[in-house]
Amino acid sequence: MEQANRFLKEMGRRLRQARTQAGLSVSELARRVELSRRHLTEVEAGRANLSVLTLAALGRELHLGASALLPSFDGGRRDGRIALVGLRGAGKSTLGRRLALELEAPFVELDAVVEQLAGMGLSELFSTHGEAGYHRFEAEALEQVLASAGRCVVAAGGSIVTCEPNFARLKEGCTTVWLKAAPHEHYQRVVDQRDLRPMTNRPRAMGELEALLKAREPLYRSCDLALDTSARGIDECVAELARLVKDA
Repeated sequence: MEQANRFLKEMGRRLRQARTQAGLSVSELARRVELSRRHLTEVEAGRANLSVLTLAALGRELHLGASALLPSFDGGRRDGRIALVGLRGAGKSTLGRRLALELEAPFVELDAVVEQLAGMGLSELFSTHGEAGYHRFEAEALEQVLASAGRCVVAAGGSIVTCEPNFARLKEGCTTVWLKAAPHEHYQRVVDQRDLRPMTNRPRAMGELEALLKAREPLYRSCDLALDTSARGIDECVAELARLVKDA
């Protein structure tokens, strides 16, 4: 019974978060799915259940796969999945691919799955659907990865920590590792990758990066593990990362 209560409360929290991100009131969403406002309020509070058809209708109205609203009923099994988290330039892709080879596991770039589902690149996705739209596709991509992949290494988007339900789901389904580095190293790595997006028409890009890292640091700190990659070579970082996740 206690597990069922936790399930309903988490489902209600996800529904409330998704509704808020979609800019819908309880009354409007209830009207669209032909549900009473009172019942929808009870669902969001974790005190009522939903039929499969109503869940599907809610997912449709919120532009989510219905599975994105459902927490895991198995206690959040991680099955050896490792998720690397951090700002752009943290080394998620570089270290992630190397770690996957070390562990003999598949490597998944979550944003690549987002692009595949959206049918467009990230720049177009953000310009067309905005940040909220990106996170809706991110939620669907994450559920797809967690449903289809057993042991794997996932490189998550840098902003996943700012979307509470997506970050909670990531932590539920994966052992999370924050790849941290000094701001100037983040900046230089992005430049070395010839990715000029952070600097284009932004003369205060370095200061903005420092502020962004400071704002997100408490969220990144909630990861299961952390690895400081500052002033360290790739081989050293991969070896340390493999050691950290060995028993995960």
